[in-house]
Amino acid sequence: MSKILLKHVKEIVTMDAARTRFQGYSLLIDEHKIAKIAKDIEVDVDEVIDGTDYFLYPGLINTHHHFYQALTRNIRAVQEAELFDWLKFLYPLWARLTHEAVYYSSLVAMGELLKTGCTTSTDQFYVFPKGQTENLIDEEFRAAAEIGIRFHGCRGSMSRSVKDGGLPPDSVVQAVDEILADSQRVIETYHDNRPFAMQRVALAPCSPFSITEDLLRKSIKLARSYKVMSHTHLAETLDEERYCQEKLGLRPLEYMESVGWIGDDVWYAHGIHFTDDELDRLADTGTGVAHCPTSNMEIASGIAKVPQMWEKGVQVGLAVDGCANNDASNMLLELKIAYLLHRQFHGVHSMSVEKVLALATNGGRDILNQPEIGSLEEGKAADMFLVNTRRLDFAGGVYDPVSALVRTGNTQVVDLTIVNGKIVVRDGQLVTIDEALVAEKTNEISRQMVLSQ
Repeated sequence: MSKILLKHVKEIVTMDAARTRFQGYSLLIDEHKIAKIAKDIEVDVDEVIDGTDYFLYPGLINTHHHFYQALTRNIRAVQEAELFDWLKFLYPLWARLTHEAVYYSSLVAMGELLKTGCTTSTDQFYVFPKGQTENLIDEEFRAAAEIGIRFHGCRGSMSRSVKDGGLPPDSVVQAVDEILADSQRVIETYHDNRPFAMQRVALAPCSPFSITEDLLRKSIKLARSYKVMSHTHLAETLDEERYCQEKLGLRPLEYMESVGWIGDDVWYAHGIHFTDDELDRLADTGTGVAHCPTSNMEIASGIAKVPQMWEKGVQVGLAVDGCANNDASNMLLELKIAYLLHRQFHGVHSMSVEKVLALATNGGRDILNQPEIGSLEEGKAADMFLVNTRRLDFAGGVYDPVSALVRTGNTQVVDLTIVNGKIVVRDGQLVTIDEALVAEKTNEISRQMVLSQ
């Protein structure tokens, strides 16, 4: 590891508890930590970066994703479909996933995230095609280590197929014992519970309409025995709500509570259709929610009550969700979408630029229980990104760094991204992989999956 000095930064947005900002200060990175923030720092380092023209921000945290869906983006046939029909169309395509497909799609999704200021990402991988299941999720952890992103990999699963009253076909469903055995293997192989960990594991059965009660009960028990977190989709659509009431006799959150899936070691993706009483229950138990505004808008699922969640004390983070119902892994664009969506729907005072940046930094930190990320403070992780204020797309609007980040810009690609003290994006380009080669290979795999009969 090395020492990097960011010298005389135009403005540092720390996102600490006091929302401190520093103008003209320097920041010293020593190995994987922020060693010092001060007006002047004089020390021998391996690299000095002149920050005079740059705004500096803490790395963004993506709390829900499906990397493999980068292979099935922009498919016209499902661009007007709601969730259940969307899934039914895509499950057969995803049944063609291979180890190579998972590896390259992960590089694409993680690369997009890093280029848009995201330094930590989760991913829920839940499609294990028959004949391709052995060590399939390992390709995500391999790709994460190579590209240099901080990664919380969620070993997902589906155990209820169409023949058992679920939504997915048999070709992508596994037996409960098979799921649990591999979940334990993944935890023991990849989970690092130490501070500043680069890789952690969560267990993540997919959703109420694709998993059995037996799997839910055994999965949460296994997760808690290893002290890892648990994650699933919940309250995403009214179709899901009707399914739970008709098939299970309970509302989605009632059902999850009945099988032990609530608490500060659990977070849900979406959370659109919670009632006010249910939001109180989430707040009381410390259960988190990953807000996915672009995805929710794309398939017309509804709008999460994020301002009410904040008022009640629910932990909320930001997420891009899967590439096939977002068509991008762009965290900066997600900031802008969240900002505009809630102002339009909940009123002009419901969402500020500071709140939406907090959602993508402090919120993700709290949901994932990794306190050393999500802000720029001495002793915390050296995860951050910089944007050059001299770029054309910021011209005439550099008076406030947070407003500039959320409201302006035309590419959303940052200039420099640092994760765990290492530069992974320089001058807007990934330095750890060959972007052109990865794009070419991914397009080839995508064509084989989408166009094969």
